[in-house]
Amino acid sequence: MIILIIKGSIHRNVKNQNNRMKLNLKNPIVFFDLETTGTNTVTDRIVEISYLKVSPNGREESKTIRINPGMPIPPEVSAIHGIYDEDVADCPTFKEVAKEIARDIEGCDLAGFNSNRFDIPLLAEELLRAEVDIDLKKRKFVDVQVIFHKMEQRTLSAAYKFYCDKELENAHSAEADTRATYEVLQAQLDMYSDLENDIEFLSKFTTQTDNADFAGRIIFNEKGEEVFNFGKYKGQKVTEVLLKDIGYYGWIMGSDFALDTKNVLTKIKLRNFMK
Repeated sequence: MIILIIKGSIHRNVKNQNNRMKLNLKNPIVFFDLETTGTNTVTDRIVEISYLKVSPNGREESKTIRINPGMPIPPEVSAIHGIYDEDVADCPTFKEVAKEIARDIEGCDLAGFNSNRFDIPLLAEELLRAEVDIDLKKRKFVDVQVIFHKMEQRTLSAAYKFYCDKELENAHSAEADTRATYEVLQAQLDMYSDLENDIEFLSKFTTQTDNADFAGRIIFNEKGEEVFNFGKYKGQKVTEVLLKDIGYYGWIMGSDFALDTKNVLTKIKLRNFMK
């Protein structure tokens, strides 16, 4: 889901979209966008996923899947993305399409707009709930919004106008947003000579914190050690906190934290126990 706040516009001559820079890919990359029941990556659910898979040879494949979230879509959210309960009543659940999605993104890097903070954590949660074994942490993530904010401090509709000189029609449609994100990244590579046309570089450039979990509740410090990134133990090593306050582990496991966060914490606890 992409919430747009437009604060004016900037005009600059950019290359024609037909002459966009071709992405330099070692692996296929999947640009994707989610429409959801809300913005909470723990409690909300996906109602639509659209993705555009770009292969190193330039081949493009796209797919959009409507999903029954198993919960009501709040009216104020439907008003944004245009998907209502009756639109997804007969659609498959995420669990029914999870293996198909996992196959489609297998071996691919992932890209989106605000994807590092929202789309990837929510997708990871849905895959865990569906009990699909796929390790997204092995992928490279490119967040086009981060490039845009670092370079121009704008949002997707403004980015599309700024870089591609086009109006974004059907904004909040996952398919339109996905295609726009792909075109914006190509235009960014055209415009900024200091951006390398390399997915590993772009992944590092758009990573704002070195997360151990997708939600960023546990991050790595400068020594590569996991530390808590929230609460009363923020900045303290996870292993040291678990030694002095084992009840903190139980509190997190019993509270409304992401499944991925709980899995990462459990792995740290078990790893420490095995030493």
